[in-house]
This record gives sequence, C-alpha cells and structure tokens, in this order.
Amino acid sequence: MNETTLPSSAPDSEGPAQRCGLIAIVGRPNVGKSTLLNALVGQKVSITSDKAQTTRHRITGVRTVDEAQFVFVDTPGFQTKHNAALNRTLNRTVHGVLGDVDLVLFVLEAGRFGLDDAKVLSLLPEDKPVVMIANKLDAVQRRAELAPWLKSMQERRNFAEFVPLSAKKEADVARLFKILKPYLPEQGWFYEEDALTDRSEKFLASEIIREKLFRLTGDELPYTSTVVIDKWEDEGELRRISASIVVERDAHKGMIIGQGGERLKRIGSEARQELEHLMDGRVFLELWVKVRSGWADTEEHLRTYGYE
Repeated sequence: MNETTLPSSAPDSEGPAQRCGLIAIVGRPNVGKSTLLNALVGQKVSITSDKAQTTRHRITGVRTVDEAQFVFVDTPGFQTKHNAALNRTLNRTVHGVLGDVDLVLFVLEAGRFGLDDAKVLSLLPEDKPVVMIANKLDAVQRRAELAPWLKSMQERRNFAEFVPLSAKKEADVARLFKILKPYLPEQGWFYEEDALTDRSEKFLASEIIREKLFRLTGDELPYTSTVVIDKWEDEGELRRISASIVVERDAHKGMIIGQGGERLKRIGSEARQELEHLMDGRVFLELWVKVRSGWADTEEHLRTYGYE
C-alpha cells in the first residue's frame, strides 16, 4: 500500500491510450464525500451541509485529465441507525453503485474510525480495488498521531492505496488524480471531454435549493425534507422556476418560512444567486412549502420525488 503511481501503458504512435472508469465515493455520512466530489470535478455538482445525510441521489461527476476520464459516483452515506423507506432506498443506491464501478474511494476523517465506518468497510466488495482517503487532514492537530492509526487501518483491509489529503487543497486533489489514473481501464471515454456531470439543470436546481434549506435551518429541520421542481420555463436568457419544499409536519413548515417569511425569502435569494452563477443567466425563483405527512416512509412518494 503506497502513494506511488504505477506506469501507464506505453504510448503508441498516436499517443497514450485513452483510459476511462467508474469510481465510487463511499463512507459514513458527513466525512466530506460531496466536498471531495466537487473538488475533483472542479465545480459544484453535489450539495454540502453540516447536517449529516444531505446526499440522497446517485450523483455522477466527470473530469477529464489528459488521456484519462474519471467518472465519479457520489453516494449517500450508509444508513445504520434508522430503517425508514428513505434510508432503505439510500442503502440500495449505495449497493447498486458498488456493483458497477472499477474502483472504490473509501472516505474517512483522518485519525478517526468508528462503528459506522466499520459497517461501511464491511460492505465494500472484495473484488474491487479500494483506495482509502483520509480526508480533513487539515483538521489533524498532530500529524505524528496518524502513524499508529494508519497501521491499525492497514490491518483491517489490504487497501490498494492510502491517501491522506484535504479536499479543500488543489495540490492534494491534483495528486489524487495521478494516484487513481493507473486503476482506470484502457477504453474510450464515456462523455465529451468538457462534460462535468450527467445530471440535468433541473436536478441541480432542486439540490441547490435543498442545500440552502439545510444550511439556513441548521439542526432544527429533519433531513427528511426534500425539494420538488414544479415548473421550469426558459424565456431567452431567463429561467422561471417554481419549486416546492416538502416537509412532514406543519411545525417544520413554520421553521422554513420563519418570522414574516424572512427565512424562506433568504433561502430563495441565496439559491437564486447560486443558480444564476451556475447557469450563467437570470433566474426567477418561486418557492412554496408543502406538508406531506410520512412521505419519507412511503415507497410510492419516494418514487414520485425522484428517489431510485
């Protein structure tokens, strides 16, 4: 287990052969998977929040570096504490991803390995190379303390590589690309060279609204809240978007709206600004809050709201 890159295939008369592969990013909730994905892609394609379990969908990010195309699949954190239909759906998504990929990135907080981390590790396929990512390295006070932790991790599984990094540092992300490249199969690219994600603008809009929702409500709001795009109209450079924030209780509705509607206005304003930056055009955003009791524990509702 090391950080050295293996030599890629010898270049032929037309240059090095193209490489392309699917890479899953897995780990317990809140270890920085979405932040890592966004750093690898170079643009936000997955939402981030201090609230655990904000990623709910299989999100694909694409980055092409020289002759290699990396197709990253961000996954929900494995759910180990609750057994609602939403949690079962999230875990099925993770299992489905792992069966398809060429390489797995197992993300941990550097220096930490708890029961939830162990559960995720036990579910990783034995027939896939697994690269252990010790994320949030910048938060470790004493680097010397990582040595015994690393030794204990080496005894848990024969990882293909061990990579300590901070997803917020460009140099660390660039180094990771070099480490991962030899694990990609030699084959043609799946996407165009400048592709960043396979997700639609509509999907990204709903995720950005949901991110602002969680960031501005803090721990008050249960993570079972979701966002549905009701209407999307393009008028030249202007996009008119109407979206519903779906919650399970009337009390949650009040939390989101806030006194005099101020919190809902702020959620809408921050989401609109980010959407205009992402889409390079003007956005008119209208938000509504709707109560749908028990939606997170109903398979039919989950399918209606786009969960796989």
